[in-house]
Amino acid sequence: MNHGIVLTYTLTPRWLGLSRAERSAMRATHIEPIFAAYADRITARFFDAEAFNGKMSDFAVLETEDLGAYYFLIEALRDTPLISGGYLVLGEILIGVQDGFQAYERTLAAAQTGARA
Repeated sequence: MNHGIVLTYTLTPRWLGLSRAERSAMRATHIEPIFAAYADRITARFFDAEAFNGKMSDFAVLETEDLGAYYFLIEALRDTPLISGGYLVLGEILIGVQDGFQAYERTLAAAQTGARA
């Protein structure tokens, strides 16, 4: 099953206090390698939200069929200075199953057909 995950987060004033070059270096050193390591199992798109929302500054939309890989990605991110150093605070995480009701209905129909056979 394909899972969609909306990961909200806020970049703190500490992050904004870094120069753009320092932010870019931190992303390149700590964040991009982690997402690259999971790119075969997780797709990610990143969105800025601070101009439209006061609850978070950004969000990511992830898709995966492997929730274990997603969990490990989050653990790896938590070990980076971005989170452990207080530059980023995770917010609400929303997760859903793509067309889950359809998968349920197919499984239910197969079980009912199998029960009659």
